[in-house]
Amino acid sequence: MEGFKLFKNGAFVEKIHEYSNQLFLLERNEDVAIMMQTIYKDKLFYIYPSEDQKVLEFFYILSGELECDQDGQKTMLGPNDYYSAKGLKRPVYFVAKSDVTYLWISTEPIFQQLSADSADLRAMVRKVESKDPYTYNHSERVTIYAIKIAQKLNLSTDRLLDLNTASELHDIGKMNTPIEILNKPGKLTKEEFEIIKKHPGDGANLVLETTYNYLAPIIEQHHERLNGSGYPRGLKGHEILLEAKIIAVTDTFDAMTEDRAYRKAFTPQYAMDELKRMSGTHYDPEIVDALEIILKEEGIL
Repeated sequence: MEGFKLFKNGAFVEKIHEYSNQLFLLERNEDVAIMMQTIYKDKLFYIYPSEDQKVLEFFYILSGELECDQDGQKTMLGPNDYYSAKGLKRPVYFVAKSDVTYLWISTEPIFQQLSADSADLRAMVRKVESKDPYTYNHSERVTIYAIKIAQKLNLSTDRLLDLNTASELHDIGKMNTPIEILNKPGKLTKEEFEIIKKHPGDGANLVLETTYNYLAPIIEQHHERLNGSGYPRGLKGHEILLEAKIIAVTDTFDAMTEDRAYRKAFTPQYAMDELKRMSGTHYDPEIVDALEIILKEEGIL
C-alpha cells in the first residue's frame, strides 16, 4: 500500500545510546519526529524552551516512574500519564525514580541535532572510560549536582545546557595524564602535580576539535579559584565563568566524598564544612550555599 510502513520486533530508524539514556527514532518527516526514549534510574533530565514558540512536544509514559519538578511543585508520573510542552518560558525538570520509557513526539527535527552532538560526546566519553572509569563516574555525579545548583540560581536555558555538557566533559583532559599518576596511592611529587595541572587545558583543546568547542573556556577554568590560587591561568573572581565556578564546587565535593587511591572518602558533612571554610576565598559563596541547601533537602546533610 502506497505511503504505508510496517515495523516489527522493536525496529527503529536510528538510535542514540548514552550513559543516562537511550533514544530511538521511530519515524520522521520534515514536520515531526516520533521517538521512544528510556531514561535510566536516578538520572536528571529536563525539557526546555524552544527557539520556535510554535513547536509542540508530547510525551506519553509507557513504563516506570518519574518525578516532575515545575517551579518547585513536584508531581509523580507513571504509566499512561502524559505531558506536553509548547511555548515554554522556563525549563521543567524531571528525575527518573526507576528506568522510564516514554513515547516522544516533536514538531521540530530534534533527533538530527541530538545525534550529531551525541556522536562527539560518546567518542570522548569512551576515551575517558578506557583510561580511567573513576573519572567517568565522577563526572556523572558532578553533572547531577551542577544542574541542581543551576536550578537554584535560575540560570537561563542556554547556560543550563552548556553547564550540563561541560560538567560531563570537565575532566576529559585526563586522557593525557599517565595512569600511574592518576592512580598513585601516595602524595604526588611537584613534577607529577604539574602534569595533573595540565588536564583543564588539555580538555579545552580536545573539545575545540568538536561541536562543543564553545565549552572550552568552562572546561579550562574548572580548577580556577576566586583568590587566584587555582590553575592553569590563576584567574580571579569575575574573571572566572559562573559555570566553571559551579563545577569547581561540585567537583571538589564529589572528590572529597569518594574513595581515592591515596585515602578513604570523607563524610558529606566534613566536605561541606571544608567548602564553607574556603567560601569567599576559593569558592563562590552563593554556589556553596546552594549546594548545602540541596544536600539538606535530600537528607544527605
